Amino acid sequence: MRAHRQRARTVGRLEKWLRGRGARWSAALARTAGDAAGRQRTAVPGEQAAARLVQALAVELLDRKIVELDEEIAKAFRTHPHAEIVTSVPGIGPLLGAEFLAATNGDMGLFGSAGRLAGFVGLAPQPRDSGRASGNLRRPRRYQRGLLRTMYLSAMASLKSCPASRAYYQRKRSEGKGHKQALLALVRRRVNVLWAMLRDRECYDPSLPVVEAA
Repeated sequence: MRAHRQRARTVGRLEKWLRGRGARWSAALARTAGDAAGRQRTAVPGEQAAARLVQALAVELLDRKIVELDEEIAKAFRTHPHAEIVTSVPGIGPLLGAEFLAATNGDMGLFGSAGRLAGFVGLAPQPRDSGRASGNLRRPRRYQRGLLRTMYLSAMASLKSCPASRAYYQRKRSEGKGHKQALLALVRRRVNVLWAMLRDRECYDPSLPVVEAA
């Protein structure tokens, strides 16, 4: 039992380490490594030194594979007809842009309005009234969590490169919103912008008015 707990802690640390280095499927990789280690029973001279060498080689190969995959994704993304429009939005590069198009295909006709796209992202609260209580709004149970992450990361990146995003975020903070609330408000605004851009087939223009949240 003690060995099992120790292995579980080790697998958890490995998963965290892999995730921190940007590895995809970090949980599955960590479990596979843990299972392989659990099946090993014989110790040999120099085993620890060999293990460190194997780990170093594995890290190098993993980093190289991640770079190769990212390059392939970016190359495929640039062939999409909406790639230029999506990446014209500050904070969205080829990888985040690819995630957005993979989730939506860039077809705003599937959603009909910016509000529906926001609901798909998980940013349009739905009423959760019960009994005499009314007016309760919560995030819908079903939404595209990967797309919410994509838009959240792009909003964070835009704070460093886009004066309009910084100004909007600061305005929300001055209204009394916390960091996460202000950032989510910025995410919603960017969803509205993207919806309008793709609908009209136009690249980002900070001087244009933003579609109001539905």
